[in-house]
Amino acid sequence: MTGPAPRAAPLVDLFDARPLDERAAALGRDLRVVEALLFSSALPVDAATLSRHLPEDTDIAALMDALAADYARRGVNVVRVAGGWMLRTAPDLAQVAGEAAPEIRKLSRAATEVLAIIAYHQPVTRAEIEDIRGVSTSRGTLDVLLETGWIRLRGRRRAPGRPVTYGTTSAFLVHFGLDAIHDLPGIEEMKGAGLIDPRVPSGFAIPLPSDDDRLREDEEPLEPELLDLILTPDPGAEPEETDEA
Repeated sequence: MTGPAPRAAPLVDLFDARPLDERAAALGRDLRVVEALLFSSALPVDAATLSRHLPEDTDIAALMDALAADYARRGVNVVRVAGGWMLRTAPDLAQVAGEAAPEIRKLSRAATEVLAIIAYHQPVTRAEIEDIRGVSTSRGTLDVLLETGWIRLRGRRRAPGRPVTYGTTSAFLVHFGLDAIHDLPGIEEMKGAGLIDPRVPSGFAIPLPSDDDRLREDEEPLEPELLDLILTPDPGAEPEETDEA
């Protein structure tokens, strides 16, 4: 059952001396500007971008709440993802829209596990991923995730060998419909969804994820040429793991 549509935030400024019809016209124009920006962008549009096209004193949050409420019962909704707003197919119509969408290659079980570990444990190195999974991780698995644009090279660990650290990207948030990385499900949500056994061992915990761009004390910047080197195909690279890995 679909719940009630969200209420629009009040946009009437009681201290605005302009006539009501003039204020209504200005509001209508602002909403049309926002609609045009959202429609023309394939990426989330943040408040800073919106403010460049709106009057200086515009309440962006209230404006977006009003627009989201207006779109709540339509086939396309205004949703907040990756720190901005974008147009997305209404959840109850996802199957209808999916019939016309291009088929997306599914990740292997190994790649899915690695992606989850990076999301929750970032910044994390390949050796740390292997330690958490308990099995080796092929370079091909990480290459696949880099090609999707869902993970990125963050820096190098200040440790012997200076291993590369990995983290998620804004494209990861957009694809999975998250406004921020801390919106990932916690242990209680995972139990409720049946993703993990409710009888987990005492002391078991899921880390609070953070995708802060700033390098940590145990990280140092990447060399400029490292990205090209890592993404260059290696003829002798080991094959990607299978779902049984």
